[in-house]
Formats: sequence, C-alpha cells, structure tokens
Amino acid sequence: MPAALVPFPLAEIHPLATVNALLNGLATVLLVLGFLLIKARREDAHRNVMLAAFAVSVVFLICYLAYHVWPVGAKATPFSGDGSARAVYYGVLISHILLAAAVPFLALRTIYLGLKNRRTAHQRWAKWTFPIWLYVSVTGVVIYLMLYHLYPPPA
Repeated sequence: MPAALVPFPLAEIHPLATVNALLNGLATVLLVLGFLLIKARREDAHRNVMLAAFAVSVVFLICYLAYHVWPVGAKATPFSGDGSARAVYYGVLISHILLAAAVPFLALRTIYLGLKNRRTAHQRWAKWTFPIWLYVSVTGVVIYLMLYHLYPPPA
C-alpha cells in the first residue's frame, strides 16, 4: 500500500518540482482544449491555444533545467516505492524521458507547418505530435504524484 495516507508536505517539496507539475497539468489542459477546438473547426482558437500550450512547455523546460541542471538545482529525488510500484514508476519515467526529448522538435515542426498553412503536412505531423506531447504532459504529473505524494521520500 502506498505511503500516500500521509502525504508529503508541500513545504518539503522543492518549489520548482511543484511548478513543473502544475505546468505539465496546464499543458495537458491546453492540449486537450486545442484538440477539441480543431475538431469543432475553430481554427483561430485552436492555433492560439496550441501556441499557449507550446509557451507553457517552454516555461516548463526552463524551470526543469533550473531544477535539474543548473548549479542551484535540486538533486534527483529517489523513488521510495517498491515491487510493482517501482516497476510502474520506472517504466513511466523512462518512456516519459525518451518521448520528452522528441516533443520540442515535433511541436516546433508541427507548429511551423500550421503557421505556414501547410495543412496536409501539419495534420500528418500532428497525428504523431499530439499523442506524444499529451503523454509526456500527463506522465509528468503522474511522476510528480508518485514521487512526492503516493510514495514520498523518507523524512
């Protein structure tokens, strides 16, 4: 059973970890909204929401680098779960990292094609970009919840 019965106090979580999870959550909402807007043929609104999703993802990347790479960043938090939870966590984490590396390139190409009104190419790229970007955004939140709330580090 996860240790989530006593959640990890937010005060003990590095603020950028929480900011990163919130940005991933916001990107998820914007991606789904953008998808719904294009299905409703609201192209201008779709464009604006998808550009906002990209902007949120850029801010996320800056915060992520500040958290993990720059000298003031925090060290990696070890995962406290065991057994199947550990396997699930690392499976999600590894797939998240591998796909996250592709998102900036996929998103930039898809956005470029959309802004240049190259609809067929844009749609072809979006069929790959959208689910990968959405998966990365959702799993970013899942990783945060598993790492800090479901299986918090020992005190």
